[in-house]
Amino acid sequence: MGELKDRLAKIPREDGRWLLETLPGNLRDTAQTTRLHQLLTDFDFIQAKLAELGMQALIEDYDLATSSDILLTPEQRETLELIAGALRLSAHVLEADKTQLAGQLLGRLLSFDKPEIVVLLQQAKQWRGNTWFRPLTANLTPPGGPLIRTLTGHSCTVWAVAITPDGKIAVSGSDDKTLKVWDLAEGQELHCLTGHNKSVTAVAITVDGKIAVSGSDDKTLKVWDLAEGKELHCLTGHNASVWAVAITPDGKKELHRLPGHNGGVRAVAITPEGKIAVSGSSDKTLKVWDLETGQELHCLTGHNASIWAVAITPEGKIAVSGSSDKTLKVWDLETGQELHCLTGHNASIWAVAITPEGKIAVSGSDDKTLKVWDLETGQELHSLTGHSNKVTAVAITPDSKIAVSGSDDKTLKVWDLEAGQELHCLRGHSNKVKAVAITPDSQIAVSCSKDKTLKVWDLAGGQELHGLTGHSKFVRAEAISPDGKIAVSGSKDKTLKVWDLEAGKELHCLRGHNGRVWAVAITPDGKIAVSGSGDKTLKVWDLEAGKELHCLRGHSDEVRAVAITPDGKIAVSSSLDNTLKVWDLAEGKELQRLTGYNKSVTAMAITVDGKIAVSSSLDNTLKVWDLAEGKELHCLRGHSNKVKAVVITPDGKFAVSGSDDKTLKVWDLEAGKELHCLTGHGSGVNAVAITPDGKIAVSGSWDNTLKVWDLAMGKVLATFTGDSRMYSCAVALDGVTLAARHSGVRVHFLRLEGLRG
Repeated sequence: MGELKDRLAKIPREDGRWLLETLPGNLRDTAQTTRLHQLLTDFDFIQAKLAELGMQALIEDYDLATSSDILLTPEQRETLELIAGALRLSAHVLEADKTQLAGQLLGRLLSFDKPEIVVLLQQAKQWRGNTWFRPLTANLTPPGGPLIRTLTGHSCTVWAVAITPDGKIAVSGSDDKTLKVWDLAEGQELHCLTGHNKSVTAVAITVDGKIAVSGSDDKTLKVWDLAEGKELHCLTGHNASVWAVAITPDGKKELHRLPGHNGGVRAVAITPEGKIAVSGSSDKTLKVWDLETGQELHCLTGHNASIWAVAITPEGKIAVSGSSDKTLKVWDLETGQELHCLTGHNASIWAVAITPEGKIAVSGSDDKTLKVWDLETGQELHSLTGHSNKVTAVAITPDSKIAVSGSDDKTLKVWDLEAGQELHCLRGHSNKVKAVAITPDSQIAVSCSKDKTLKVWDLAGGQELHGLTGHSKFVRAEAISPDGKIAVSGSKDKTLKVWDLEAGKELHCLRGHNGRVWAVAITPDGKIAVSGSGDKTLKVWDLEAGKELHCLRGHSDEVRAVAITPDGKIAVSSSLDNTLKVWDLAEGKELQRLTGYNKSVTAMAITVDGKIAVSSSLDNTLKVWDLAEGKELHCLRGHSNKVKAVVITPDGKFAVSGSDDKTLKVWDLEAGKELHCLTGHGSGVNAVAITPDGKIAVSGSWDNTLKVWDLAMGKVLATFTGDSRMYSCAVALDGVTLAARHSGVRVHFLRLEGLRG
């Protein structure tokens, strides 16, 4: 397809846009399926169409090519579906930054060996448009798994999500005080609904899909026209936050102010015929209301703590409530009597859902479990274990066979309710999951999270994600050998792993720490690594042999950072005990103890001559130290939040720091003053690395990105967007190979392309 690129270069832009827009359809209409397949596996075409017409037009070409009336071989169809899947997963990135196309395709497709994909990725590697990050391993979520796309746009935690009955539209509510209306098929924001003046905590949609009702911390409900994206009514009367809302199927019942609770209302459910509502409150009661008259019918007492969740059976006769008293209660709504008290959870209950036939309830709790209950007998059928933090959300498919739970452990789990077994774990959120909804066809789940995103999942394709993995828990640290061939990662699983970067395989697993590994550094000759751990020790490792040489003891709290002098003889560590220690690596003994901080030291770096160290702290400052004399030279002030990372230029004259204030700062170490402030990240900066020539810095942030900075010009040269927060990064001596750790068990290995000297 090189002729297409040449042709586009020779014709006016408007003619080129017309060609890009019409060519796939013309090839389809003239039955040139082989040529259509070639076109959609050509990097130049993909890049050109993305640049001129955007993501949705590009994805529509793949939908057209893979439709049932197109005669493709199974292999051709699978190839196009994989490329389309990669583009959908990257849509939220590429809509904001089209220069990331090559990096996103490589990061998602490198694990596939299909010939057309191999050729496509070879073309992508040759891209010369700008400075960019080239993934060396498959380090992003691949297509073919459960995650379909990510919806971005909210600027704060997303608390609530609901889906229209036809499964086409989702509505989300957020701490940013807005609701957003999303087209699930295209992944596009249709409307942003503004009007609440505090967090939006709940949302529900009418059966006809035309109206949404939202609840807020501002104590109001708002009624919205989804087609027009405008507010119809503001319902006032609550004297506390509205935490949940449900709508009658006919969508016409008038809402009344329902007085009676003397605490905040935490949950509300409405019977299917739309006549009865049940509310749960922090006053420890539930109230049953007649919506037509606005009268209280019953006050249900029995819980002895706040009520967080309530659900009603489909026939509207039974309600189930969940409370901080660790119980669920089953209520007869006609008589107001308690039928059963369901005990078994040993912590607060945050979520409850009932199967469509009304016989089974599923609850989620602070105790990290879900429980499946028989509502007729009040017996526990199953206890579903697997989450590592509180279960905050649960939804059940219309066929009653599957439940999907969301947790503060950042995952969703798919459960077989009949067998009481976990089917899949859906990973992708980088923060706590707050809500989940399922489409009526049981195919799609939409989750929302404290990471400010919604994610759309294919429940049928819920296999685990793949990648360069080996650690069983989150990776906390990594370093690259000077020759760029070896990387060492440290994990919450208490081990370090030594990786061959060229082969992408594990060489050694280093065991010995009895706490999580927070930090690792490698000597300049690439033979020795030093790790710091939550067990308050450092360990010195022989990387070739894969064995421990020394255990360095002396810190009285967790060791969070470590650096090694250029001669490889001295290490400096920092700890939550507010000190730094200087170590002789050959003898394994402490040389100096550096004090002066009143908060934890987060990171440090050492000058090439080994004489000066710079450390950063949670107290928003950096300190410059004379290592020989063990004394403080300067205290660098300027950041307005915690300083998480620091590096020093090879000439020893400047330091670059990264902070939770979203900035990097460049410091003159001799004068002890700030030279530049680098802005561009949308969240805290956790990591900074610098190239050997001292001209380029690489930063990693909680905004899921790595950025390349020209330090002389103070500007961003390139961005790489991952699937979750970036916690650390390291650059090899070649100045272009780097490793970055994100909030998961995988490590990114990348190469900087297009850097100009």
